[in-house]
Amino acid sequence: MSDKFTEQTVILVQEEIAPDIYSLWIQTEQIAARVRAGQFLSLYCDDESRMLPRPISICEIDPERQALRLVYRIAGRGTAEFSEKRAGDSLRVTGPLGNGFPLKDKTAFLIGGGIGIPPLLELAKQLNCEKQTILGYRDSHTFLLDEFRAQGEVFLASEDGSIGTKGNVIDAIRANRLTADIIYACGPAPMLRALKAYAGEHGMECLISMEERMACGIGACLACVCASAQVDGHTNVKNKRICKEGPVFDAREVEL
Repeated sequence: MSDKFTEQTVILVQEEIAPDIYSLWIQTEQIAARVRAGQFLSLYCDDESRMLPRPISICEIDPERQALRLVYRIAGRGTAEFSEKRAGDSLRVTGPLGNGFPLKDKTAFLIGGGIGIPPLLELAKQLNCEKQTILGYRDSHTFLLDEFRAQGEVFLASEDGSIGTKGNVIDAIRANRLTADIIYACGPAPMLRALKAYAGEHGMECLISMEERMACGIGACLACVCASAQVDGHTNVKNKRICKEGPVFDAREVEL
């Protein structure tokens, strides 16, 4: 039996929660009961000229309601089409895809930057350990803060200094003298590269969720490969498929 499904889901509610950032709840028949924190869905446009699905990470899971929350940024015509949908509209999706975050019993940093923030919310809800969340924004246009604060301590960084520590997430860690044993992170490549180095310097485990343009979303097309430290068993070269072996990796596994 397949571990992924393609469904015509129903939109329960959609709202704009920050400029060009949308929160979308969908009701599924199969996916919500099987998905894990850190996995993603492929969403299909109604416009048939846009053939490739759009990968969007899962923000929250409500198995009792068979519902999933997706939080995404308008980045092109496909996501702009999704943003126009309303409650009661249908949306075709495939999932769950990817490997998700392993849940470890260690003092943890949950670190998100920009649109890499939403995938960490369900992780924050599921982790049964001491945790601190560090979120990086461009400016004062934040989103999901109340939801993260309901799960524990939250520290902020902003590029312009309008909220929290001025600078990046590592600046916020240092400014607040935070410590942990493991990093869970999702965000842009420069942030992940810096966190990999920081974890290496401090002897920390570092699990990163990588963002990449995808095509098939199931590992067949090799459009989303990243350089890996070891030879991959599928391609026999130093590559890993972000959609299949990832999107979550031990930072030591991949070259950033």
